[in-house]
Amino acid sequence: MIGDIITQNAPAFLLAVPMLGAFLTPLIGRFSGRVRDGWAVLMMFLTLVIAVILAIQVYTVDTMVYTFGAAASSLAVPVDSGGIPIRIIFTVDAMSAFMALSASIVGFAVILFSLSSIKKNTGKDGYYALLLLLMVGILGMVCTGDLFNFFVFLEINSLAGAALIAYRVDKGVAVEAGLKYGVLSTLGGLLVLFAIALLYGQYDSLNIAYIASQMQFTLLDKVALVMMLVALAMKAGAVPMHFWTPDAYSMAPSSITAILVVASQASLYGVFRILFTLYGVTLNYYTIGWIVIILGVLSMFVGVSMAIPQKDIKRLMAYHAVSQTGYMLLGVGVCLAVLGDPVLMKSFGMTAMEGGIFHIINHAMYKGLLFLTAGAIFYRTGTRNLNKMGGLGHSMKWTMVFFIIGALAIAGIPPFNGFASKLMIYESVFMFCPLLSIIAMVVSILTLASFVKVFHSVFMGPEQSEYKDAKEVPASMMIGMGILTLFVIVFGLFPQQIVDILITPAAEALVNQSGYIASVLGGT
Repeated sequence: MIGDIITQNAPAFLLAVPMLGAFLTPLIGRFSGRVRDGWAVLMMFLTLVIAVILAIQVYTVDTMVYTFGAAASSLAVPVDSGGIPIRIIFTVDAMSAFMALSASIVGFAVILFSLSSIKKNTGKDGYYALLLLLMVGILGMVCTGDLFNFFVFLEINSLAGAALIAYRVDKGVAVEAGLKYGVLSTLGGLLVLFAIALLYGQYDSLNIAYIASQMQFTLLDKVALVMMLVALAMKAGAVPMHFWTPDAYSMAPSSITAILVVASQASLYGVFRILFTLYGVTLNYYTIGWIVIILGVLSMFVGVSMAIPQKDIKRLMAYHAVSQTGYMLLGVGVCLAVLGDPVLMKSFGMTAMEGGIFHIINHAMYKGLLFLTAGAIFYRTGTRNLNKMGGLGHSMKWTMVFFIIGALAIAGIPPFNGFASKLMIYESVFMFCPLLSIIAMVVSILTLASFVKVFHSVFMGPEQSEYKDAKEVPASMMIGMGILTLFVIVFGLFPQQIVDILITPAAEALVNQSGYIASVLGGT
């Protein structure tokens, strides 16, 4: 009975649990820090469990349309001007469930890592509350079926992220990074809100499925599309709107940087959802596809070029996060460019899409792992400067192993997960345009070279005198890194099974605009 209630209301519980956790964390912290820590871990673990339950339900049954305060069937009944009743509506298809599952896995690893990594810091009540609130924003963005609710969750994501970036203060530098992130997020949010207003003024509805079914692609629709793409591409860290990422990613605590990667991917999900579901068949696929491809290629090349000369380990990783976002944009962009041609879609279009989507979860795992290893290094050395490190492999052997696995994965070296998704992108993109595939492979080679430099600077050579007493990080940090390492290895060893079970249904759900509309409004 309880299981049925949870399954039927999983979309609501997915947000209610971390929201409740965020609300009660400061209150519990007033009485016991240890109980507060346990409470935060429990709430994140329950969020992960619910995300798994929701994914199983969606993948095995069908898209879940969950309406707060009304039966889902009432959505198909026209009211007033023919729009959808103004209610909070979650539409969770395979793509949404996939994103929620990815975010929840990283969130759980991050909160375990945080137990020890911020143990010496003050303000832990606010830290855990904001971390859970950030998870609310991410999960709401990927699950909602309503444009205004998407904006609300985007703002929750932005506000919690800005506060967490500034958590360590660091003589005002972190506060400056948090302020920059907050200001740019506010500008992006205003663009999204204005775009939503344009769509609402024309279609008298905020529901994604209803607007998609009525989309005329007028001049105002085109203006709204540009505004939303610019804002969300900026939030995703795509070049040339990537300028906030180095400061934000490098100044935030490493555990927060790992979850900020997922927060950026939620905005990337927004880009894909708008292009495929909201606008869908009204788009000029070839033109929009090439725009996305160009953004992807710029992100890959600029990101890796800026990463190579960096001396700050986290700033280097931040630029690599920009670079890896390019692979996702490249794969999905190629699919967009050939979406109107069934022959090309069958030949390589869907494979490109699957490669791009597979890279989303792979990137969340290995980039999250790399940022956590950077946090472990900072925890023991107190510096992010590569020139001041060396010989840590003698005393931090497990951290070194975790770093090697993450570095090989991001460089696309088998048998780790980055290779699996990049190979799908290489092969499919080569059939579309060989030059693009060559660029992608060159970027991977440069990525490997960059991380070889980092490995040599941090772990190789004689032990530095000031770090001779360094030792391995506490168990909770090891467990957090170990969870992400496990997924990096498993997804790399069994890529075809992961693609068949998780990736293909997500890609098909994203491409199938008519199926999304039918699941909400009824019909076929």
